[in-house]
Amino acid sequence: MFFMDRRDAGRQLAARLGHLKGAEAVVLGLPRGGVPVAAEVAEALGAPLDVCLVQKLGVPFQPELGMGAIGEGGVRVVNDDVVRAARITPEELAGVEAREREVLESRARHYRAGRASVGIEGRTVVVVDDGVATGATARAACRIARARGAARIVLAVPVAPHDWTARLGEDADELVCLRTPRNFYAIGQFYADFSQTDDDEVVACLEEAIARPVSTRRTPSRHTVPEDPEADVRAGAMVLRGQLTVPEGAMGIVVFAHGSGSSWHSPRNRFVAAGLNRAGLGTLLFDLLTEEEESDRANVFDTGLLARRLADATGWLRRQPATEGLAVGYFGASTGAAAALWAAAEPGARIAAVVSRGGRPDLAGPRLPAVTAPTLLIVGGHDELVLDLNRDAQSQLRCENRLAAVPGATHLFEEPGALEKVTDLARDWFTHHMAPVSHAAA
Repeated sequence: MFFMDRRDAGRQLAARLGHLKGAEAVVLGLPRGGVPVAAEVAEALGAPLDVCLVQKLGVPFQPELGMGAIGEGGVRVVNDDVVRAARITPEELAGVEAREREVLESRARHYRAGRASVGIEGRTVVVVDDGVATGATARAACRIARARGAARIVLAVPVAPHDWTARLGEDADELVCLRTPRNFYAIGQFYADFSQTDDDEVVACLEEAIARPVSTRRTPSRHTVPEDPEADVRAGAMVLRGQLTVPEGAMGIVVFAHGSGSSWHSPRNRFVAAGLNRAGLGTLLFDLLTEEEESDRANVFDTGLLARRLADATGWLRRQPATEGLAVGYFGASTGAAAALWAAAEPGARIAAVVSRGGRPDLAGPRLPAVTAPTLLIVGGHDELVLDLNRDAQSQLRCENRLAAVPGATHLFEEPGALEKVTDLARDWFTHHMAPVSHAAA
């Protein structure tokens, strides 16, 4: 068992969401079981709490198995794989949907008791449930929030299957989960007490949240971090999508190189970037390849190509008014770490520091001895294969370097507190090694 009950799960989940405190977020709980979890998250973040009304479409002969979900605003998500496997006819699906639509409307009247829903337009929305199984309900909830104008959606759950990120697609901007076990049969197997949440408990959670004072102002911090829109990053002749964030008084800027199969939307890289922003470091997250280039798998693993793209983007970055004269560092994840080290080894690169998260520095091969930037290699303590590869690569580095193994962490650093440890290590490494670069030297 991972959690005593839903309240315990909510408290643990809230500890993982500390980076959202003061972000003027709204927390939406999925009735019914997700609301007690969301109540703990909302209290910890000082955020308003509301329900995101979604109703699971259960297989007629096995109601706990979701074949889809419906939600407010006419949102409808169907899991075609489950429908086919269960041999559900269109008539059966329509019948289930009609019944659940009535339940949805009844619950809306009961839960809100005439109150208007909490406004979410232009805000960060944290969608919370007690777990993810098939993902249909969570996807519907995220789509509802998007349709209502949410600027950014964070889907946060205590437990989900190991492949849950693939099931969710891009319906959320950030995915947060405490546990992703491989032997996953049902959400309830990970709770000591998974008794059913009734409607009265949902109403009680909402009323408690209404009575509690809610933070309406941002938490003061040492640095003001703007919420930047997407940017067009020029890398040679290419224009790539990304996001450039430069806090007021930034001491330097960190360019992220994502791994294979990922993008600048990577929730793990965005988590680390947010931590660096709070410490006064700017960040640039961008796609290393165009969509057409990514369709050729050879490009995804072409370290030389990725390194050239990273170097070109760095040149563009140094010409921007907001970043001119700032020290530049690289943060590489997985295969992106090899690209970061390769680019840092180029003559005249002038990279202040490099950090690798679960990286493959070995793919930089003979370039490693030429790296002059101080390099930190962060690896999960239980990621044995990658740990060995990093030890071998470290032995080839001639620059200042360090290998940090995060105890108990696996390759994706999904364990509670693991990604926070990565963020702390990266923040300290960059802030220690970054110093302003004079304009003349550029």
